Amino acid sequence: MSRVPHLHGYLLCLIAAVIFTLAPPSAGNAQDIPQLTERVMDTAGILPDSVKTSLIAQLAAFEDKSSDQLVVATIHTTGDWTIEHYANLMFRRWGLGQAEENNSVLLLVAVNDRKLRIEVGYGLEGTLTDALSKLIIDETIVPEFRAGDFPAGIQAGVDNIISVLEGDAAEMEARAKRNERWIDPDDLAAIGFFSLFGLFFGGMIIFSILAPIFGKKIAPGRYKWLGMQVTYGGSGGSSSGSSGWSSSSSGGFSGGGGSSGGGGSSGSW
Repeated sequence: MSRVPHLHGYLLCLIAAVIFTLAPPSAGNAQDIPQLTERVMDTAGILPDSVKTSLIAQLAAFEDKSSDQLVVATIHTTGDWTIEHYANLMFRRWGLGQAEENNSVLLLVAVNDRKLRIEVGYGLEGTLTDALSKLIIDETIVPEFRAGDFPAGIQAGVDNIISVLEGDAAEMEARAKRNERWIDPDDLAAIGFFSLFGLFFGGMIIFSILAPIFGKKIAPGRYKWLGMQVTYGGSGGSSSGSSGWSSSSSGGFSGGGGSSGGGGSSGSW
């Protein structure tokens, strides 16, 4: 009997270890997000002072004119976080845009990772759509980055984002229509994976529903159909058989409290 508490302790330690391993990176590591102090946070140091000063003036003028907020950030790496998670966390921690409007956009560049993202606030997702964000990244920013010109790529990205937010998205939309039949290989692989995933588990659910209707009852709560046996317990059905299926800031500049729900697009070079 004295071994039971020890067994419980071992089990708790094992569960804690599994949770720690599988849990996403903690959002509480504030030191991983630089403090917001200006509209262009060039933490990676890839922008000349003249370009940075010009961008800040451009973004300030745009915000004064439209009330929409656009912030540029460069970092060395997102570490263990994905660019999507880091950008969304940065956006929320900085509180970009007005709290009532959520009208901000973050252009994030992770230099060492060779990744970038346009993160869009809730209020602007209908204007700066995911498709338009992807076009801006792929057709204006990435080509300059691949040529080794970070300042030109960031400037081009800012110009295009502002153009779309000001209502001049016709050319971008035309590009989207011209490229709507093109599917990225990574997107295609993801579509295939989730299709198979849905087919597998959807088939499990359908099989469990149809087995008691069309199958043969061989015991209480047990049915045989299409060469497979389905057993129903107190909380639902499970199947077994040849298929192997089973279901068991502070500073000189700050945001206004806005938020983002993950809209936008990512890219790499």
